[in-house]
Amino acid sequence: MKMILLRHAESLGNVDELAYTRIPDHALPLTEQGEREALAAGPEIARLLGGARPAVYVSPYLRTRETLRLLDIEASCERLLQEPRLREQDWGNLQDPAEQELQKARRNEFGHFFYRLPFGESGADVDDRVAGFLSDLRQRDEGHPDTILIVSHGLTLRLLCRRLFGWSIELFESLSNPGTCEYRILEEQGGKWTLDRPFTQWRDSPDGETQL
Repeated sequence: MKMILLRHAESLGNVDELAYTRIPDHALPLTEQGEREALAAGPEIARLLGGARPAVYVSPYLRTRETLRLLDIEASCERLLQEPRLREQDWGNLQDPAEQELQKARRNEFGHFFYRLPFGESGADVDDRVAGFLSDLRQRDEGHPDTILIVSHGLTLRLLCRRLFGWSIELFESLSNPGTCEYRILEEQGGKWTLDRPFTQWRDSPDGETQL
């Protein structure tokens, strides 16, 4: 199995954090720069697919769906499904800017994996739903393509890799999100997964674990 993980292109929330106070997270659109990023990524994703007709799973958020549309590969997909389990970590509904900064500071102190946002999710909650998605994928039907494209969000993609590779919580919390419209390639052979290149680390993992 080959799995291409793609983070969405630049969205309004990436350049204007106050956007979360007036627009629901799921409805944040791409910026003009984000549209250019997605258009530019289309030929590269097509090259990585190598003519295969993939199964595509996309977060139902607007920015991920817009990214997929601008890749212009939908006509070549064998299957295309919106998958709510691949959505962004839930921070609650419209956010108060002062409370948002407070929660970010508390999450940094407590740890990104276990800290549960008051009206949203912890990283562990996202990890659980990603695990459910992967479990269903392992039990896919015989006609399911062996090439898969996932268009999702930075934290969600990191947790998907954490699950597949069995990374520790400490290592997960030491990794940075991929950049907007940045991808990773995962391949499985003989029950063992490989990653084409590591995620950027902002610190060494406290437990000494490494990605590769």
